Amino acid sequence: MITTNPFAEISATISPEVMQYYIIAMVILVVGGTVIDMWHKKSAKYFFENAKKAQENATRTVDGGEKVSIAIKTAVEDVALSGEFCNTKRRIAHLLTMYGFVIFVAATAIMIFNPPAEGDTMLPQIWHIGAIMLAVGSWWFWLFIRVDVVAEGNKWYNIEPMDLFSLSLMATSAFALLWSYAGGWVLFGLFIASSTVLFGGVLWSKFAHMFFKPAAAYNKRMIKADGSNENLPQPADRQDPADRDRHSMELLKDAPLDMGLGIKREAPRHY
Repeated sequence: MITTNPFAEISATISPEVMQYYIIAMVILVVGGTVIDMWHKKSAKYFFENAKKAQENATRTVDGGEKVSIAIKTAVEDVALSGEFCNTKRRIAHLLTMYGFVIFVAATAIMIFNPPAEGDTMLPQIWHIGAIMLAVGSWWFWLFIRVDVVAEGNKWYNIEPMDLFSLSLMATSAFALLWSYAGGWVLFGLFIASSTVLFGGVLWSKFAHMFFKPAAAYNKRMIKADGSNENLPQPADRQDPADRDRHSMELLKDAPLDMGLGIKREAPRHY
């Protein structure tokens, strides 16, 4: 199964041009949905206004070399390695989902726009590996790792509108593998339907976060570097006598400096 190109078999009935038009349509839906989402939620306007305020509140200037260094750290640690996740299982599930999605989508586009020669099994294998990674990561997250399931005691089958992205990822990867294994128009139709919901539902799902999160991660590092502190008052330093003697800190004068970190030592299973 893993060495078979499922698109080659169905191309006898559906022309490659039709499949290419479908991919182009999905790209348009993603771009259009993201733009509309940014306009509707005013997220881009808020981001740039907040960045401008941060520049005004900056206590130091970040030079070009440091900006490049921050950009590289963001790309490697926050994006490529999903460094924002402290929970190891959550990070692994996210990495499987993210890289599985990228591999799966890229291999799909290549096989449709530039079909591999007959007997060439490398690209179909990559496509199947991407689909398997995507399925494992998305289903693992949905069934066992979601915060509202693990920490809040909700059932895995409780569905909210925001779950559209996760559910469409799960369905797309599952139906892709089932269709590749068993064939048939029903499974192919379900695969197309779920992928259409995935790429066409950007406005109602978390799909666009893959574009916003890198920018947000870079901005978070920048505000730490320039001292703007997200346009908030500077945090109190209890090692500073002036801060320690403030009235609001009176109850914390004799508290250990690392107080509050206990929440990271206990799994959130006490709800």
